[in-house]
Amino acid sequence: MTIPTTLTLVQGDITRQSVDAIVNAANSSLLGGGGVDGAIHRRGGPAILAECRALRASRYGKGLPTGRAVATTAGELDARWVIHTVGPVYQASGSDPALLASCYRESLRVADELGARTVAFPAISTGVYRWPMDDAARIAVETLRNTPTIVEEVRFVLFDDRAYEAFARQLG
Repeated sequence: MTIPTTLTLVQGDITRQSVDAIVNAANSSLLGGGGVDGAIHRRGGPAILAECRALRASRYGKGLPTGRAVATTAGELDARWVIHTVGPVYQASGSDPALLASCYRESLRVADELGARTVAFPAISTGVYRWPMDDAARIAVETLRNTPTIVEEVRFVLFDDRAYEAFARQLG
């Protein structure tokens, strides 16, 4: 295993990416939600939700814990898999950056188990979970630069200018 050879930035819609795996900033229920999670479930179709329900009925009855990751089919997306990870909710006091870093590490671990070579990541926890964008970008880039993996390309797919610029500063 090596460090990912390429970290790239794309501004746009993560559900339009052609990659082996798309990372979903999921909620712990795994049953869809808003933001990236809702977009992935809507565009990917019912096969993703069916596999998420099966995971809830078996291994994750209480939901997927924060910082962990699990894979399902990608359904109708132009990918083979969706890797669902639950980011931490940011609170001014008591927020644990190690949990956010774990989302990225665990997603790469799952990608490695699947044999994925290209993985698209959103800016995990920066939407309704309110993690400050600059800090989230720093944690994401540092974690992915220091995590051994067989993944050859990590693609950050960022929804708006603010996110793109924060990640661009970290990739410098």
